[in-house]
Amino acid sequence: MSRGKRRLSSRGRGMAAVAVLLASALLGAGCGSGGEGDDSAEAPEQTTTQQVVVEAAAGDFNAAEIYERAASGVVTIVSIFDASDSILGGSAGQGSGFVVSDDGEIITNAHVVTNGGKGNGGGDPKPAKQVYVEFADRNRVAAQVVGFDPDADVALIKVNPEEVELRPLELSGRNAVAVGEPVAAIGSPFGERQSLSVGVISANDRTIESLTDFSIDHAIQTDASINPGNSGGPLLDAESKVIGINQQIETNSGSNSGVGFAIPVSAVRYSLEQLREGGEVEYAYLGVSTQALWPQLADELGIDADAGAVISEVVDGGPADKAGLQGSDDQITFQGSQVDTGGDVILSVDGQRLVEESDLAELVSQRRPGTTVTLEILRDDGREEIEVELDARPENPDTD
Repeated sequence: MSRGKRRLSSRGRGMAAVAVLLASALLGAGCGSGGEGDDSAEAPEQTTTQQVVVEAAAGDFNAAEIYERAASGVVTIVSIFDASDSILGGSAGQGSGFVVSDDGEIITNAHVVTNGGKGNGGGDPKPAKQVYVEFADRNRVAAQVVGFDPDADVALIKVNPEEVELRPLELSGRNAVAVGEPVAAIGSPFGERQSLSVGVISANDRTIESLTDFSIDHAIQTDASINPGNSGGPLLDAESKVIGINQQIETNSGSNSGVGFAIPVSAVRYSLEQLREGGEVEYAYLGVSTQALWPQLADELGIDADAGAVISEVVDGGPADKAGLQGSDDQITFQGSQVDTGGDVILSVDGQRLVEESDLAELVSQRRPGTTVTLEILRDDGREEIEVELDARPENPDTD
């Protein structure tokens, strides 16, 4: 069976929808909500710990109440990318977003308010020429793009708080969500504003595409309907708190196929803090390429650990190289896969064990450049700790 295509759930409804919006509000439509036409704080703690689901069993998940509390904080975003003398000649897009402060701050996907990047036209992402925000009370106002993070597909825009009534949504402080936990998504699928869909969290350890060659780790998979126009809208828990930003779908048809994805709130908080500071986001970089360790492979290699990251390659002159970490020097075939052997095995970062395949990349990316981390490694059957000062992430995506 062929694998469905993952598409960012915001690029637009087509130029017919653009024409309607432009004619009625001198706006453009297009960049679509959470995932349609696109292809595709402090460091939070490790996110692999599962939480017990209590909402459904206790009967506390009430979709109507969630909608009543949160819908007024969800907005529709229209972005115009190619200003033209002819109103209908411009390129435009439509997506969703949500208010996060009384100062007029609104969070959305970067691909809703930028043009370019991986799976979104190619090239470096560039902000839209004009951005407009429509609120639940039908007010439509201009917005400024404060900054965007293409690596996490998060953007911060801002409206004049004196022009509209603002109802901020609260970002959840949780760093973990539970499979089976009920959730609600609010946005503008296919331009249908203030639409609600409900479902459950299907998985919480997925890896999805960003606008760069780096991936977004520990993304949330949900069966709540995520369609074009939902991009940038909130994924909400039983307390109406934001646990993710709806970003893309996996589909063969271009519409919801039951598999939607959201950027985890831990990544959103990290981006938001830096976007508020200077409009850009930096991520740390270790300078290694690794492969995941699983119990049977560990037995085959004689490694005294069931999980970890086997270093395949160390980048010359990178942080790991300067700290003396060693890459693999041999290769075997095991269970149908080519496996690098002989390199150091990273077991933990600052005491946080590596369990999932993406844990190392996420733990590194949560730190700021210049941070020193302590890695527990396994080398020649002995365990030791090595301190590494992380650099800023380069454009080369081949290593963590």
